[in-house]
Amino acid sequence: MDHSYRAALNGGSGRPGRMHPGFAPSYAPVDPEPLPGDREDANSRIFAFVDDLFFQAKIQETARKLNVKVEFCKAEKDLLDHMKQNGEEKPSLIIFDMNNVNAKPLTLIPKLKTKLKKGTSIIGFLSHVQGDLKQKAHEVGCDMVLPRSAFSQNLPQLLRRHGAPDEETAG
Repeated sequence: MDHSYRAALNGGSGRPGRMHPGFAPSYAPVDPEPLPGDREDANSRIFAFVDDLFFQAKIQETARKLNVKVEFCKAEKDLLDHMKQNGEEKPSLIIFDMNNVNAKPLTLIPKLKTKLKKGTSIIGFLSHVQGDLKQKAHEVGCDMVLPRSAFSQNLPQLLRRHGAPDEETAG
């Protein structure tokens, strides 16, 4: 049997795993530009009810790269305490892991929606096979419900959009 096609796929090296340059992806994913300035003293505008350590790390690292502050909450009380400390400033974005049993997202989201009104977006993420949970999340007030993969992929844009100060988002 003729295996000469393997040489072309392996970059002519004859070793597996080495792709020919013509077969490599022709694009590099572009990270959004970090927000300007030192944001260490800025109030957090983004809150996350996420207890999955993998996603916490992913959100923290992405936020650090974008110069955006994200605060993690375990319960409604954490969020309300933070809002009181910052003069009732409303969050721009609240992220929910819809599988976070401790936060009880299906009961907490409607409470937050009535309290915070239109100024705050609520985004939930879940496994792509949880269609019923996705429907319930929309019904209780989630503005957007994404599969985990789409959430990960769009995280930089979401954090950048909602982490920018008001004067930047208005312009």
